[in-house]
Amino acid sequence: MTAIRTLVCELGITNRASMLILNKTAGVFPNPSRRKIYEYLQSFHFHPGKVSLHKVVLGIETSCDDTAAAVVDETGNVLEKQYIPKLKTGGIIPPVAQQLHRENIQRIVQEALSASQVPPSELSAVATTTMPGLALSLGVGLAFSLQLVGQLKKPFIPIHHMEAHALTIRLTNKVDFPFLVLLISGGHCLLALVRGVSDFLLLGKSLDIAPGDMLDKVARRLSLVRHPECAAMSGGRAIEHLAKRGNRLRFDLTPPMHRAKNCDFSFTGLQHAVDRIVTRKEKEEGLEPGQVLSSAPDIAAAVQHATACHLAKRTHRALLFCQQRGLLPPATPPCNFYIRKALEIVTDATQCALLCPPPRLCTDNGVMIAWNGIERLRAGVGILYDTAGVRYEPRCPLGVDISKEVAEASIKVPRLKMKI
Repeated sequence: MTAIRTLVCELGITNRASMLILNKTAGVFPNPSRRKIYEYLQSFHFHPGKVSLHKVVLGIETSCDDTAAAVVDETGNVLEKQYIPKLKTGGIIPPVAQQLHRENIQRIVQEALSASQVPPSELSAVATTTMPGLALSLGVGLAFSLQLVGQLKKPFIPIHHMEAHALTIRLTNKVDFPFLVLLISGGHCLLALVRGVSDFLLLGKSLDIAPGDMLDKVARRLSLVRHPECAAMSGGRAIEHLAKRGNRLRFDLTPPMHRAKNCDFSFTGLQHAVDRIVTRKEKEEGLEPGQVLSSAPDIAAAVQHATACHLAKRTHRALLFCQQRGLLPPATPPCNFYIRKALEIVTDATQCALLCPPPRLCTDNGVMIAWNGIERLRAGVGILYDTAGVRYEPRCPLGVDISKEVAEASIKVPRLKMKI
């Protein structure tokens, strides 16, 4: 036991980890040699030269209206997570979100730490979203985090929100770099090649609004909140639900930018096309704005299919571009399940694999922020011991933008049968 204790101290392993090793090794090696101790330490994923046996990061997320915190270790074990669900206020009101963050952040972080049973002194670092997002919300998370790391004397890791989403797949699956990521949400839509923890090539992005935002606006135009089946659903969920029994062929909605040979996205034109259809059908059915059309399921099915085709074609071109340039191996994103099926058609055609994190990790959450912190600790990038001058950035691009290079390649995408 003395030999074990001496070596553990020499290697600078944390107190909590030391107790774990001492308790487990006492009965295994009554009189162990130094070599035996090293071999046993390695079975705990420890290798001499590392600062500690076990990296544990507290992640804090306040980029929008969710207050989230999680404690995650380097093996991907989520020790605890807490969050405040979005309020059904008919939209995000920045000052309201700011006030809710202020009221809840200390309690949420404390609950996450208490439930994980990790003393704050044993944390390896604190990782917090600092970009992009709502300025008022980001400010609350950053101010709280800087105060916390100052008290604990711990490193601080500022996190790019979209980088965290992109790296989440490495928490749930064994994915090596490089890989292509498609991020779709209510506020973002982009395609990027992930070459490393903080090494991204941006292939394409939305030129106007994101698909989630567009589907929410279509749901509002269709007054789906008044539909008995959809009253409690978000706009995107309501569209997906109604589309299951709709006939998408009843309305002709051409996928956006179908002639442009790039990987950028656009959804405003699709939204306006749906607006025109709804206005025409309201006149035909003699309805006032705000009443639910009998053809709402068919419109939902048509707009969902057009959205899926647009996302799939851009992803297909991105895969072909990366393979053409040797950026991806020869054989190598939550969206709704209809869109996922469209992407599976593309990945099957290009001999690639489609991997999607579980739905619980696809929305904004503290787990992805903590995991991003773990990834950066491992890579030794973006770790701050002096937080003077740290600022939040409401708008911040991800990686190096090579979308013009993609457009110049002018890759023609083979026609695929979207039988979904």
